[in-house]
Amino acid sequence: MPLDRPAPDLDRLRQAIRAAHLAPEPEALEALIRAHAPDGDLRARAGLRGADFVRRIRGDKTPGLMEVFLAEYGLSTKEGIALMCLAEALLRVPDAATMDALIEDKIAPSEWGTHLGHSASSLVNASTWALMLTGRVLSDGEGMAGVLKGAVRRLGEPVIRAAVARAMREMGQHFVLGQDMAEAMRRANAEERRGYAYSYDMLGEAAMTAEDASAYFDAYMGAIRALAPACRTDDIRVNPGISIKLSALFPRYEMAQRARVMAELVPRVMALAHVARAQGMGLNIDAEEADRLDLSLDVIEAVLADPALAGWDGFGVVVQAYGKRASAVIDWLYALAETHDRRIMLRLVKGAYWDTEIKRAQVAGLADFPVWTRKAATDVAYLCNARKLLGLTDRIFPQFATHNAHSVAAILEMGGDRDAYEFQRLHGMGEALHELVRAENGPRCRIYAPVGKHRDLLAYLVRRLLENGANSSFVNQVLDGAVPPETVVRDPFAALPEAVAGAVIHPRRLFGAARANSQGFDLTDPVTLARLDDARAPTAVPHGRQGRSWPGQWRAARSGT
Repeated sequence: MPLDRPAPDLDRLRQAIRAAHLAPEPEALEALIRAHAPDGDLRARAGLRGADFVRRIRGDKTPGLMEVFLAEYGLSTKEGIALMCLAEALLRVPDAATMDALIEDKIAPSEWGTHLGHSASSLVNASTWALMLTGRVLSDGEGMAGVLKGAVRRLGEPVIRAAVARAMREMGQHFVLGQDMAEAMRRANAEERRGYAYSYDMLGEAAMTAEDASAYFDAYMGAIRALAPACRTDDIRVNPGISIKLSALFPRYEMAQRARVMAELVPRVMALAHVARAQGMGLNIDAEEADRLDLSLDVIEAVLADPALAGWDGFGVVVQAYGKRASAVIDWLYALAETHDRRIMLRLVKGAYWDTEIKRAQVAGLADFPVWTRKAATDVAYLCNARKLLGLTDRIFPQFATHNAHSVAAILEMGGDRDAYEFQRLHGMGEALHELVRAENGPRCRIYAPVGKHRDLLAYLVRRLLENGANSSFVNQVLDGAVPPETVVRDPFAALPEAVAGAVIHPRRLFGAARANSQGFDLTDPVTLARLDDARAPTAVPHGRQGRSWPGQWRAARSGT
């Protein structure tokens, strides 16, 4: 950093992040719009460009499987809801008997025959045929016929179970690039020859045990080493990259264990970063649930400060635009990069845990939600933060992860230098849209590609289905000829006044007029913890030989001292 510039105030910026955590939605969104919204003319151009994208995607003879599936089985149909519920519930089904009962409940009542032959995909049509037959087998009967039907039903449920497993394997072939890195890299070759780059991710959720964490670390390290021969240039933007989950590398990745996280997890992330740096590839820290954000920033700050990483532009962070803290996090990351004289990558996504965040805030009785409660608000926040990032490219390389034609069109209208940022999409989704961008000689496109066994696919796939299955989702509507292209890519700023505020029940009003929900405390929030410390201090009793009070011990545990 030049000597005549004052050092960024990282502490002040962290306080701004914390202050935005549960900020009231109307005021927080208005402030974001006032500071960073693109103007009306640009948004109008984006609407025209996005509608043209939709028309061209609909004319594509080979649309993506996810788009085709959701066009037939979106959340606007009871069959689509049944499939989503079935897939999501299978994550928690404890035994075969419960699975059989669940399948009977969700499949039997639905009108599968109405979907037969409608889809452009033979795979989707074949699935419809199987579901229709299954539904007929599971549905009804009286007297002797009913007894026979019941026998067939009992015989059929294990078959259905096997069919569901087979369907997951088939979906796995489409949405997982490979079951190991060797297979994934082989399958990536064709797209890489066409100019795409890849960012690889190991399938799976958070580590539950030390053995899990060790296995994930070995998988990440193995993936980085396997990718080394594919890093053929000095330009990290062209080379493949890796994404890692902090929760996969430590089994107690939570604020209550901050001291252990900093002592044990940080060295693991540094080890992975050192090897990635040596290979000339990018390494992104994936975003996770809101209650882990503050702790993740502590880890990120410790890793980026490592002098051994100086001169490496490949350290990356994922930021979720549906979070109210996203804009403040971007400010802090920019200042952090400036402090250590680095350039970093920043992948802007809309967010993957919305349902969880809403439910947790309501159950805990928090003061507000950590995320925007309306889809239009998230879309607006995404564009505001995208515009902000495009003004920070001296320190940040923005990576815009989206399958939404309006978002893509708006960023292209804002973009300027095509080499200053890139688009990203998920493997198996958004192919047609990103091909249009590439055909226009637009910015680089990178594919985020899961790698792992198909048995680990379900949690990942459910998140993708829930994210994109909503009736208002672009991926849901893009192939629906009944929806005009201009409606599909409607300006989210224009839609915002119609997106009813309060449609999601506020945590304090969970029980309506009957009574207020009990007030909860967010024990992952440093501000809340400090207030609890202060409230307890007047009555604290010295503890132990050193005379340290319980609040003092709490502070020491949280700070790692």
